[in-house]
Amino acid sequence: MPASVTDEQNRLLRSWLGPFRVVKDYSWPLQDTSVLHVSTPGGGSFIVKASTTSHHIGREIAALAPGLPGLHGTTPVLRQASAEAGILVTEFLTGTPVGGSAAEYRPETYRQAGALLARLHRPAGTSADYTKKIAYQTQLLISSAEGLLAAGLRARAAGELAGITPAPVELVTTHGDYQPRNWLVDGGKIKVIDFGRADARPWVHDLVRLTHQQFLGRPALAEAFYSGLGKHPNSAAADVWQLENLNHALGTVVWAHKIGDAAFEQSGVERLERILAG
Repeated sequence: MPASVTDEQNRLLRSWLGPFRVVKDYSWPLQDTSVLHVSTPGGGSFIVKASTTSHHIGREIAALAPGLPGLHGTTPVLRQASAEAGILVTEFLTGTPVGGSAAEYRPETYRQAGALLARLHRPAGTSADYTKKIAYQTQLLISSAEGLLAAGLRARAAGELAGITPAPVELVTTHGDYQPRNWLVDGGKIKVIDFGRADARPWVHDLVRLTHQQFLGRPALAEAFYSGLGKHPNSAAADVWQLENLNHALGTVVWAHKIGDAAFEQSGVERLERILAG
């Protein structure tokens, strides 16, 4: 087992699964989270996620514990979990990653992904505070971006934020990181993994990354996705859509700089420039 898996997590894992072996280690070195594909002598195949510091474990447990109606076979099934110990076990979902494969640029992939997202988005109530919270976080990001953005660009971002009026917004159960690196393709069928950023948010939240990545210069992919989803971000409140975009772009700049990823930081700057250009 990786050294990052604690003795307590290992004990829990063996009490849940019995003897097992690690098939593959998918852990990402930039996060304090172990992600392991394990198998048991009886033929069981599972994904184990463990961390003592990441809040993503708790989010994924909360998202998967109630089950995901209408998504059986296309999303992970939670088998065991302990939020206190920071560990969860899901059934292994077969398929190969869409990100980096030919499927990443096929419209049918995006039609299916949009349809899956429509089923994933379940009503989660109305919030009078969500936009206030995101606006405040975005203001903090603008402050943190001093020295990372040209002064004029930073001032324009501040001006754009000041023009957004916080208002109550309808929330749904969002994935939080909806993009090809978290999709699998299995015999032409698209599946979705990694619910570590799941939370209740406006539905457009799950469209921001795609808009600034795979959809750039590829209108056929965007239209296929919106066809599956059954709606378009143009139908959302303009202030909420703009606020989500600003928050993502500024968050990318600040976080990428913190971890020393210059290319990703520059992509955040370019995203912010596109947003402010309308």
